[in-house]
Amino acid sequence: MSNLTGSSRASYVREMFVRIAPRYDLLNSLITLGRDASWRVDTVHCLDLNPGQQILDIGTGTGDLAAEILQQEADIHVVACDFTHAMIEIGRNRYQSSQIDWVIGDAEHLPFSSVCFDGIVSGFLLRNLGDLKQSLEEQARVLKTGGRFAALETSPPKTGFINPLIAFYYKYIIPSLGRIFAGSKEAYEYLPDSTEGFLTADELSSLLSHTGFSNPNYIQRMFGSIAIHWGRKK
Repeated sequence: MSNLTGSSRASYVREMFVRIAPRYDLLNSLITLGRDASWRVDTVHCLDLNPGQQILDIGTGTGDLAAEILQQEADIHVVACDFTHAMIEIGRNRYQSSQIDWVIGDAEHLPFSSVCFDGIVSGFLLRNLGDLKQSLEEQARVLKTGGRFAALETSPPKTGFINPLIAFYYKYIIPSLGRIFAGSKEAYEYLPDSTEGFLTADELSSLLSHTGFSNPNYIQRMFGSIAIHWGRKK
């Protein structure tokens, strides 16, 4: 299913996340061996937060990045946006903060006016999009000039001695965890497939530079299978 594009991909991804929403956070922690929390901390650091800013968390899921933003800077207003209502409801019930606005919205057609956010962040969103370039252009549109962009994303691991072990983990362990803990082996076959078919960290960095972001950069984690990207709106 990772070869789907456009509206077909969007529909498939939405339905998949509705199914796995109740167990999504548990599986994230299991799959990443508990490292996802520290990656969120590092990703939010890339926003270089300042008091009084307005930050968009796009593809917020259950709102863990939105909550991390407020952990790092209390005087912030966060707009947590996702196109899956089931995810939004879990996040809204978990993080009952007046500083978070929950919005149902499409990452490829953001329901916000231009030049209105000081920063934009996402976690494990980009590889699921039907039109990645369209979404990055939309993200640049809603950012103020000089606004910060940060994204936590999976990345196809580079060839190396550990690559066969990562491939085994993707193909067999992750789907098994999905079947046992979320009752959806198919969803957790899609997630590794979508990583293997996604851009490399270098390719994504290059695309950012062509869609409105200056000085894009990244750091990698977990043997290159995770990348944290950042840049500024030109």
